[in-house]
Amino acid sequence: MDYSTSIYPSFSPAQLFQQIDLKQPPDTIFKQVLPLLGEALQCDRVFLYLRSPNRHVGRVPFCWRRNDDISLVYDPDWQPEPRWLPRQDPMFAAALRTQPSLFIEDVELADPDVVNRNFERQTFGHRALIHAHLCKELMLWGILQACVFDHPRRWSQADRRLTKQTVRWLTPLAKDYVTHDC
Repeated sequence: MDYSTSIYPSFSPAQLFQQIDLKQPPDTIFKQVLPLLGEALQCDRVFLYLRSPNRHVGRVPFCWRRNDDISLVYDPDWQPEPRWLPRQDPMFAAALRTQPSLFIEDVELADPDVVNRNFERQTFGHRALIHAHLCKELMLWGILQACVFDHPRRWSQADRRLTKQTVRWLTPLAKDYVTHDC
């Protein structure tokens, strides 16, 4: 199958983050990183779900959208994670098990053991996504999700490298943010 790939030049992690001072507070960094990552990956939306692994609460305080026609995923308040969520969402269950990040090229064709098509359609509406797990000390502190809506997407090796490095940089910041904010 011929999935669309980015026609834009790929960015190295160093190029992407060279303009960000990583000594700033985590919320400032998150606000700067999401649009840069969205542009570099040529995505429609990027959001950051942060969670307390000890209290089982989460929130989505940061979301970037290419334009206002794209639905906003935003929840400023800490909410209890629904107990049913890992049973309904295999990607969330994988994240809780601190498994590697997932690169879904086509939600419609993905393995049902990996993606609950109906849940994704109803909850997020995207067609392709990166479900990047921010894990430290065998605990899930957050999920970085980048997505495309109208077509499948083949995630290149450059996309994967950029995501992996972004997760490496953001995970300690996510833990710090959650520890001090929750």
